[in-house]
Amino acid sequence: MSHRSELQKNYPQHQVYKHLCTHNEEHPFTSEVHKKNFMRCYVSKKHFQTHREEPALACDECKEVFKGASALKLHLRTHTGQQQYTCYVCKKSFSHSGNLKYHLRIHTEERPFKCDVCKKFFRQSGHLKNHLRTHTGERPFKCDVCKKFFRQSVHLKYHLYTHTGEHPFKCDVCKKSFRIPSSLKVHLRIHTGERPYTCNLCNKSFSHSNTLKLHLRIHTGERPFTCNICKKSFNHSGNLRLHLHTHTGERPYKCDVCKKFFRQSSTLKVHMRTHTG
Repeated sequence: MSHRSELQKNYPQHQVYKHLCTHNEEHPFTSEVHKKNFMRCYVSKKHFQTHREEPALACDECKEVFKGASALKLHLRTHTGQQQYTCYVCKKSFSHSGNLKYHLRIHTEERPFKCDVCKKFFRQSGHLKNHLRTHTGERPFKCDVCKKFFRQSVHLKYHLYTHTGEHPFKCDVCKKSFRIPSSLKVHLRIHTGERPYTCNLCNKSFSHSNTLKLHLRIHTGERPFTCNICKKSFNHSGNLRLHLHTHTGERPYKCDVCKKFFRQSSTLKVHMRTHTG
């Protein structure tokens, strides 16, 4: 039985046709703009849309501007919470089918995109593209306000909020606002009590990956931060910063009641009780 006959026996005709195009390099669908050919009709239609002049539409919630109604429609789901695509493995829901597709690779452990420099693999082509900039040093996104450069457009987007003072990501529980979505995600764990990061040595759990990283140094004894004056080492950069005050004599924390200064904020906090009782 021929390959075509076997396919026709087991699959619908339209799927057989699309598959055979991959072998004979047939591209029957043509772009009328610059005559580029495509194997599938829907790919041709999506490509054609890149040449259409889509109107700029602004989100009524956060005022961000999008090119076309479909882009705005997807964005609005971040405000409405609409998540119509559900993972059949863990039941997690997503607002976009593409996000579900990428999420499924967590379960399948598929990482189809490989860095030719360091051989590291990635789940998404965009992640590989961003990663390659760590090798090239490329930072193509520039802030017009302070002239700082960034590797990713989203990093520039969130950075701009430091200039505008915007905090568009709001907690529905306590109404506190944040500049970046990851800060809101971590904050929400205060309300939910979620602690997804667990120490594999003592089983203690944490709400943030960085807190777990710091905790592990208790077990390993790692002290990567060293005072360049007395060579004393610390497991946290903040502890080194406080220690340096003993050498400089700096006392940056001031009591507004009696004008006394302190090296550490915790010492000031204890001192304030002498005034409040």
